[in-house]
Amino acid sequence: MDQVFSTLEQNLVRASRTLNLDALRTFVAICETGTFRRAATRVHRSPSAVSLQITKLEELLNAKLMSRDARHVRLTEDGEILLSFARKMLGLNDEVIAAFKGSALTGHLRLAAPHDLGVSLVPGLLRGLSETHPGIIVDVRLDTSHAVQSLLDAGEANLALFNEATEPDFQVHRLYSEPLMWLMRKGGRAVEREPLPLAISEVGCAWREAALSALQTAERDYRIAYSSDTSMGQVAALRGDLAIAALPRSLVSQELVEVPADYGLPALPETNVYLADDGSQTAKAFVSIVLASAFQIKELV
Repeated sequence: MDQVFSTLEQNLVRASRTLNLDALRTFVAICETGTFRRAATRVHRSPSAVSLQITKLEELLNAKLMSRDARHVRLTEDGEILLSFARKMLGLNDEVIAAFKGSALTGHLRLAAPHDLGVSLVPGLLRGLSETHPGIIVDVRLDTSHAVQSLLDAGEANLALFNEATEPDFQVHRLYSEPLMWLMRKGGRAVEREPLPLAISEVGCAWREAALSALQTAERDYRIAYSSDTSMGQVAALRGDLAIAALPRSLVSQELVEVPADYGLPALPETNVYLADDGSQTAKAFVSIVLASAFQIKELV
């Protein structure tokens, strides 16, 4: 009999260490909608049931996950950590179920992204969507980061994937960040010319705005020597030693290097890749795939 009770106790201990995916789904819904009430509607539970789920989750993790008042919910530092894990776990859960049961989800998905991400990141993500949700038809539109956000806001896109140096004032998923740097051709002389020749993207590009703002604040004279709708166009200008450019650190290579500090160029902010959606089922399916593979995304770019 003692052995039976010992086994039961061990099973209860194991159960107490298992995260409930439904509770995690509720937690994510609260984070994305901003209130317990709206989250309750999304997960088809009562507000009191949602509150109880969060209480049990906090007890299991022995951590305060969020604070709330009549209008707002704010994540604690522990809540931010859990949100990242929860999205990955839910995405993997949905991916496993789809792999065994197939997905009945159909419809059209309108995705908007900048040209660079449309070439580097989007194809791999779309392959993941086609594997788990083959009934979804995707229309892709490429434009500037600013235009991409406007398309989502106007209801002309279900998903917006974009670069931004500052955090948007609407609900987004931050996929990754990296520093912007002043890059030049190794051994080039463009950086020595006056006014400083720049290679920039078209109006609406976050990197363009960051570069011009930094130079204007520092009162540094410059001229736009080369303009392109993609970073590869800027890279071509740098390789020809026609200009310098503000570009992500990931573009540093044997041929392209950071401008030495001796030239006194102003500091640049980080660039972030964000994903935003309109809450539709097809968009949520895509978001789940993206977040489940978030650890691979930077390698895809």
